[in-house]
Amino acid sequence: MTRRPSDARTVLVCGGGIVGLSIAYYLGRAGFSVTVVERNSESAGSCAYGSAGYVSPSHVVPVAAPGMVWQGLKWMLSSRSPFYLKPRLDLDLLRWSWLFARSCTVAHMRRAALVLRDLCLASRQLFVELAEKTGNAFELRTEGLLNLCKTEEGLAHEAGLLGRIANELGIEARVLNAKETAEMESGARLDVVGSIYFPIDAHLTPAKLVATLIALLKEQGVNFHWNTSVVGWKAASGRVTSVSTTAGELVADEYVLATGSWAGETMRGLGIDLPMQPGKGYSLTIERPRFQFTKPMILTEYRVAVTPLGERLRFGGTMELSGHSRAVLPERVEQIKLAAQSYFPDFSPEDFARIEPWFGYRPMSPDGMPYLGRIAGFSNLTAASGHAMLGVTLAPITGLLVAEILSGQRPSIDLSLLNPNRFA
Repeated sequence: MTRRPSDARTVLVCGGGIVGLSIAYYLGRAGFSVTVVERNSESAGSCAYGSAGYVSPSHVVPVAAPGMVWQGLKWMLSSRSPFYLKPRLDLDLLRWSWLFARSCTVAHMRRAALVLRDLCLASRQLFVELAEKTGNAFELRTEGLLNLCKTEEGLAHEAGLLGRIANELGIEARVLNAKETAEMESGARLDVVGSIYFPIDAHLTPAKLVATLIALLKEQGVNFHWNTSVVGWKAASGRVTSVSTTAGELVADEYVLATGSWAGETMRGLGIDLPMQPGKGYSLTIERPRFQFTKPMILTEYRVAVTPLGERLRFGGTMELSGHSRAVLPERVEQIKLAAQSYFPDFSPEDFARIEPWFGYRPMSPDGMPYLGRIAGFSNLTAASGHAMLGVTLAPITGLLVAEILSGQRPSIDLSLLNPNRFA
């Protein structure tokens, strides 16, 4: 157990998902006395549980990218499309959509790509260090990532946008033809014209990462309040003085907001504007697949991720803006199955029979960038949310940066674009 001086500053981390747990780990390592508050139980899992488990320096292009508004308009009216916006009268969604459209510029993409590259590369190194520390308890594998393309148009787009930008930023991206792709991944017969291969990418087993972090935090002496929701805040003289929760009033020297897609709602009690939409994603996990892969893959035209997780195989994806709805749309799950059978012709409907779909809420900021830094007006309140599809990838570096901020150090990465007050 980590020993701390009796005068160690106390920190309350609101949110026990993969980002909140990583923050608690690096704060504990820095000597803070940490308490984590999480709305779910320890065994309930978080948004990371059913995710693809990617550690992806290749993902340097933010969700808010040029062309996404037009593409989104074409997709949004079909509940079978990779991106679906459920029609509803919601002022928060309307404002988020307006801010999203404003962010879909070449200038924003180029600025954001530089920051995402630095964050992702730093986080990947922290994952390697964490794997060495824990005997690789969360099964980190550095096999790279294949973006599979079924059409020449899709391959040209991937090579011309993601591949070109990645290479410009020093992230190696190789364009492979169908034969080269099949040689790179021979786990099953492929029906593709080619792929983009990113050697730097890695993947892990999300549930084991969560369990590993919780075990490390317990060794550090971190306190947990499971099944506990934040319901209000108290503040005075420019500081948060306490947090009201379903378990009572909790007091600390510092407070960190890591409540994921609920961050905007969590902050309203303090009058803070943090635009956020939950982007629902689904996944299907085959426990004992007939085919075994070595590399994670993205089925580009369908926006579906494929991840080998030990003896299991996971297919996941889609983006659905429908609020925190718990409704499972069968047609969206069906699209994941169709994608698998389209790229891997030897898969059949029977491979997915009797599999219960999982879903989780990605925290989506309007410009596709996380909120990370001090919140204006409150000297002891720090935001760490809005990681979109990069929650697992960016969890360790987010934890390290929060520890640097609270320790009074200059952050090791420029956080200007991540300013949580940028939409205020």
